[in-house]
Amino acid sequence: MSASSLSTGSAGSTTPGGLVPRDAGDLLAILRDGIPRTRAQLAEITGLARSTVASRIDALMHARLIMPAPDAASSGGRPPARVVFNAGARIILAIDLGATHGVIAIADLAGNVLASESAPLTIADGPEPVLGWALHIAKWLVKASGRPRSELAGVGIGLPGPVQHSTGMPINPPIMPGWDRFDVPSYVRRTFDVPVLVDNDVNVLALGEHAVSWPLEDDLLFVKVSTGIGLGIIAGGRLQRGAAGSAGDLGHVRVPFTRDTPRHGDEDADLEALASGPAIARYIAERGTPATSSADVLALARAGNADAVAGIRQAGRDLGEVLATCVNLFNPSVVVVGGSIARAGEQLLAGVREVVYRQSTPLATQHLQIVPASAGETGGVLGAAIMVAQHLLDPA
Repeated sequence: MSASSLSTGSAGSTTPGGLVPRDAGDLLAILRDGIPRTRAQLAEITGLARSTVASRIDALMHARLIMPAPDAASSGGRPPARVVFNAGARIILAIDLGATHGVIAIADLAGNVLASESAPLTIADGPEPVLGWALHIAKWLVKASGRPRSELAGVGIGLPGPVQHSTGMPINPPIMPGWDRFDVPSYVRRTFDVPVLVDNDVNVLALGEHAVSWPLEDDLLFVKVSTGIGLGIIAGGRLQRGAAGSAGDLGHVRVPFTRDTPRHGDEDADLEALASGPAIARYIAERGTPATSSADVLALARAGNADAVAGIRQAGRDLGEVLATCVNLFNPSVVVVGGSIARAGEQLLAGVREVVYRQSTPLATQHLQIVPASAGETGGVLGAAIMVAQHLLDPA
């Protein structure tokens, strides 16, 4: 059974996600913006008869997905009753696993993080030790929340490698030995018997960043530069995974060197071999300062080490050479750069901007913003929660 095919509730009474009464999804989609509305307003927006709106509101009320909203004071007469989305009706468990760090959180149906825990981990320890640790923390968070397990609607997980989203299985992940084709959803459902959705960490980060900082922008690229390099694509307001879930594998693209960014590195080097955290660490080490990891690069850059600053700036240029093509191809309004290397200061973004604004077409860059990520440590779990909420609540 695929991760995306799981459902709860009686057959025929709800949408495939299992929570929304059938035929009421479009009405709920309007209310999910959190704005209270009257039945008359909803009838006007949808074009449905008031009797139809009333019956669907009753069904959503019964499912606890909407609730009465406090009505504003009126100068005369009785104000019409309003209803609003009840994001707290259920909870979602969100797990964001990186190469060396993990975050586990409880969120509501709007993706708001209610509680979270984070700790160092080693993803190369394998799926059962890492997932076992994450689920142990998750059980504690659910218990501490005071919410019964019956109110847990689903689990969303981000992993630092390629994931076949339809099955939730990692596929040949380069930094995750022992994880290849491991059935993550089945393993998690031994503890939490709810829908489990799994995606790569860059996709969930893109969802989180889009929701937190750019909800009105339909076309956004999120780039993560850390131990690896990946791209999350929001187009038409929706996350784009591609035919098999491998869209955005930016790290394995060859850098199209130009006159402004001369060829360097090994002959067969891809972007990850030139601009990732370990690649910058090698650049620094070759110049006499010990460094092996993204954490070393971050510490040296913050201390003002000249080689670290220069290596990050060049990594930004290399990344910009590849992103310039992406900007021409996708025409996003925003490019968000995140990951540990982006937190080292402005040098990475400066290198990216230097090349993208010069190499991409004027029309594509006329209103383009290239900005640092702002969702912080909880961006991944926020995105994982939103992924589950969309699966459970969206009419599609």
